[in-house]
Amino acid sequence: MQSIPFIAWCLEHLNYWTITLLMAIESSFIPFPSEVVVPPAAYKSAMDGSMSPLLIVLFATLGADIGALVNYVLARFLGRPVIYRLAETRFGHMCLLDSEKVRKAEEYFDRHGAMGTMVGRLGPAVPQLISIPAGLARMSMGRFLLYTTIGAGLWNSILCGLGWYIGRNFSGQLEQKIAEYSGELRIAMLLVGVAAVGYLVYKGVKK
Repeated sequence: MQSIPFIAWCLEHLNYWTITLLMAIESSFIPFPSEVVVPPAAYKSAMDGSMSPLLIVLFATLGADIGALVNYVLARFLGRPVIYRLAETRFGHMCLLDSEKVRKAEEYFDRHGAMGTMVGRLGPAVPQLISIPAGLARMSMGRFLLYTTIGAGLWNSILCGLGWYIGRNFSGQLEQKIAEYSGELRIAMLLVGVAAVGYLVYKGVKK
C-alpha cells in the first residue's frame, strides 16, 4: 500500500497548517485521498492530545474549500475550450484528468445542479472534478462554497471520527483500519448524499 509511508510521515509532522495545505492540494490539481490526511491527524490527536478533533475538521474543510475554489475560479475565467484542452495535456493527465472525465463531470452537474457539488465530495469520484463544471456553469460563488463546505465538512467529520476511534481502540493499526473501512464509509456517505438529493427533488415536485 503506497500510502503507508505517507501516513507514517503524517503522524510525525501533521499540524493544523499542514492539514490545510494537504487538503487544499487534495482538492485542487494534485489528487490524493483525504483518507491519508484526516484520519492520521485524528489518530495523533487521540494518542497524544496534540490537536483538537474539532479544529482538525475545521482546518481540513478550510483546505478543501481553498483547493476547490482554485479549480472553480480557473474554470470560470478560462472557459470551456481552454479547460478541455488543458485536460488533454501531459499536466492534465498527471493530475488524472482528461476531456472525457470533464465531460462526465459536466453531465453530472447538469443532472444534479448545486446539490451535486455537495454529493460529489462524498462519492468515489476525484473531488477536484466536482469544482470544474460549477465554474464552467458560472454557479454563484457563495452557493458553491456553501455546498462544498457542507460536503467536505461531512466527509472530514466521518474521517476524523474514524481516526479518533482507531486511536482509542486499535493503537498501532491505523493503516490497516483505514484500508479496511474507507471504502465502506464512502459508499455510506454517497448514499446519504443521494438521499438528500432525492428529498430535495421530492420537495420540489410537491410544490
